[in-house]
Amino acid sequence: MKVVLATLNAKYIHSSLALKYLKVACDSVHSDIVMKEYTINNEVLEILSDIYSEQPDIIGLSCYIWNIDMTLKLAGLLKKVLPRVVVILGGPEVSYDPLEVMQKNSFIDYIVQGEGENTFRTLLAALLSQTPVNTIEGLSFRHEGEVVVGKPQIVGDVNTIPFPYCEKDIEGLKDKIIYYESARGCPFSCQYCLSSATLGVRFFNLERVYRELEFFIKHNVRQVKFVDRTFNARKEHYLPILRFLAKQECRTNFHFEIAVDLLDEEVLTFLREVPLGRFQFEIGIQSTNQQTLDKISRHNNWPKIVDHVTRIVSYNNIHLHLDLIIGLPYENVTLFGQSFNDVYQLQPHMLQIGFLKMLKGAGMRNIADQYGYIFVDDAPYEVLANEWLTYGEVRKLKILEDVFNQVYNTGRFRYTLDLLIRLQGGNAFHFYQKLSAYWEEKQLHIVAHSAKSLYQYLLDFCQLYYLDKLAICQEFLKFDALMSEKGSIQPECLTWNQELWMEEKNEFWRNPNIARHYIPNYSFTTWRDIKKKYRIEVFSIDILEYVKQPGKIVEKDTPILFSYSPEATMYQSIIDRDFGKVEGRD
Repeated sequence: MKVVLATLNAKYIHSSLALKYLKVACDSVHSDIVMKEYTINNEVLEILSDIYSEQPDIIGLSCYIWNIDMTLKLAGLLKKVLPRVVVILGGPEVSYDPLEVMQKNSFIDYIVQGEGENTFRTLLAALLSQTPVNTIEGLSFRHEGEVVVGKPQIVGDVNTIPFPYCEKDIEGLKDKIIYYESARGCPFSCQYCLSSATLGVRFFNLERVYRELEFFIKHNVRQVKFVDRTFNARKEHYLPILRFLAKQECRTNFHFEIAVDLLDEEVLTFLREVPLGRFQFEIGIQSTNQQTLDKISRHNNWPKIVDHVTRIVSYNNIHLHLDLIIGLPYENVTLFGQSFNDVYQLQPHMLQIGFLKMLKGAGMRNIADQYGYIFVDDAPYEVLANEWLTYGEVRKLKILEDVFNQVYNTGRFRYTLDLLIRLQGGNAFHFYQKLSAYWEEKQLHIVAHSAKSLYQYLLDFCQLYYLDKLAICQEFLKFDALMSEKGSIQPECLTWNQELWMEEKNEFWRNPNIARHYIPNYSFTTWRDIKKKYRIEVFSIDILEYVKQPGKIVEKDTPILFSYSPEATMYQSIIDRDFGKVEGRD
């Protein structure tokens, strides 16, 4: 019999860990298993055609909030063109309401609930031998026209599960995100999360974890994303893994979801010395309102969060991604704004603003009616309103999220945003509310934007609200363009030096002894090479002084060298003796 396992990933760069686990779990039962990974951007008929070409006898589809509607449509079509095919669904999106899913979709034969390695292997063995399935745990199935509902299962000893990656497949995944886990389960019971449906954490043996991580490093993969719900739940487990990875010679980045307040002094001291770019931490704050945190069964030690995040940011070697959720109980716009400001002042590299999703199997779904929750009936079940937020307010926050992603999370306007928020009075949330209101007024929230256009929009915004500081704002926008765009774009809306200072710039580049003060081993090659690697721009204010002392504005002609080559610091001020006399020039 031919078995196909398939799923629809959210993006091409993603890969499916679940399918790989199922395949290796079943290798001892059946060797003719084909894995097919698509994305939600593929056409359903294209996917149908590709799966049909395999002529499967059994099709297993992995279901999540991002693909459930498309997956059900695909499964129905497969049953039409392959009437004899056995359709098996699994994954979190069908594990918690199998009765409803199977009653509404007659083409589904089985649903594997919970962690599927053991259940799917047992089911496959039963189908191959044509034996009864009624005793299989974790399985919902049809019997005499009725749906028999099972109960989600977990794998008690995770070390019995084989490593899901192999030499044959890894080459095709080198430039995708590799998903991996060193533990299953979560020590916490946050009510918005599916982890609240199961208790306890099961850890993989450390020696096994080391071997498997060496496999990824050997194959030079780009990123390994740990799907452990709270990676640092147990120090005896996570710290040895971090130390092991820090010692490796590799390009691979490792992403972890952590509770940052659980870190201690030993770990924080160790993190200061890890190689640049080796680790990436995602930290779920969700809210800083204590009444909200109590209701969702989440425990945040805010003073420790502030201290630990601030310290890690200062190390400049680990990318920090912090999360907030809109739509949690007791948090209206004002209180969300406070949570936003609390987290924003930590200046993470990325701050993700998410909207509460009423997931099947999560505790929040059970209290939806009690607190007036209105949410989308279909996946991803996003909240539209509740007792504390009207839909109109949620809508405006949705626009704010979009604006915030474009101007802050891209890292494109770091210094300009800092300046504008200070000019606004220091309230970051009020500033982004004003910017998103401008965005909506200009209908910018319904069109796509180029990088250059974003500079124009921010300059227009400054002209409207910061007219007396417009010249300063423009200098900051220029600085951000040269810092974040690496000289690749030069927005026409900004005033550049052009021919001004050309004589001094040429003299600087022609004199290796002067240039080497800033660029070790510099030697003049060609003007084209100089233009590609470096940029000198003279600003009317001392922006580097502002970088050292945020908020301090000194009006002074300041030449700055930007290097886009590994041989030099990203930017340096060129002192007067090395760049002519810049003071007081017309």
